[in-house]
Amino acid sequence: MQVHRNSDDLNFNNAVITIGTFDGVHTGHQQVIEQLKTEAAKIKGETAIITFDPHPRKIVNSALGIKLINTTDEKIELLAKKGVDHLIVVPFTDAFSKLTAEEYVSEFLIKKFHPHTIIIGYDHRFGAGRKGDYHLLEELCETFNYELREIPVHLLDTISVSSTRIREAISTGNMEVANELLGYPFFFEGIVVEGNKLGRKIGYPTANLNIGNDEKLIPGDGVYAVEIEIKDPELKIEGRTIFRGMMNIGFRPTVDGSKRMIEVNIFNFDKDIYGKIVRVHVKKFLRGEQKFSGLDALKEQLANDKRESLAYFEKRSRN
Repeated sequence: MQVHRNSDDLNFNNAVITIGTFDGVHTGHQQVIEQLKTEAAKIKGETAIITFDPHPRKIVNSALGIKLINTTDEKIELLAKKGVDHLIVVPFTDAFSKLTAEEYVSEFLIKKFHPHTIIIGYDHRFGAGRKGDYHLLEELCETFNYELREIPVHLLDTISVSSTRIREAISTGNMEVANELLGYPFFFEGIVVEGNKLGRKIGYPTANLNIGNDEKLIPGDGVYAVEIEIKDPELKIEGRTIFRGMMNIGFRPTVDGSKRMIEVNIFNFDKDIYGKIVRVHVKKFLRGEQKFSGLDALKEQLANDKRESLAYFEKRSRN
């Protein structure tokens, strides 16, 4: 997949395009991508997805807090696996948001992409005041000589419901639902930073993660079974860079913590990974965060959490 961050001087062959945020690249989005590929195959054309960075709502309504399932880089990685030919990441600026609907079509879609076919949902809105819609694109088909295809209503409903359910599920720790709707385990990345090393003192050393992107959606507080991917091909144990472990997200009430932290205990791992980027694949919610009577009680519970995590992974490996 070719990624274009500049939409000038593009030259596609019979471009079949669609437009959207594609946050999550979940199972609903994947059906749109298949429709895109099917239409392109009919005319021996190229598939192209147009998306925006930052999220349009951040510009149009800057007071609205946005939590995204995927960062732009994660979205690029996921779309590349789906066989899309081109991804165009368009800077969504205040000036861009003020294009009239007609200018959006003529000066943006047509002049820059020369589409053979546009695939879009009936509910798609564009241009200043979101005045552009499917009907306007339909009216302009003959003027600009493109074909228009509609994303089926039932699929749009699936996408909308899935996106909402995924965000809610991740926020509440319901990873089974989130991962089923995504079609892959939810993941996020962080840089390993120094903590107070309390975990090491009780036999459960943790990698403390700094996410560095406040728009990235993070699971709700609690303890999870996770897989950890260390983004350093030279740091391997028995040829592996992906390891099993458990993660705690929360304020650590047993030790009167005051800051929300993300801590990962990597099983059977003792390498120095400070400053390394790690990717956490969140597999299963184990329990909510609790306040224990002391460190001994916490240590006993962590032993139970580890056993439950290992049992989960063992069961998964048999299936």
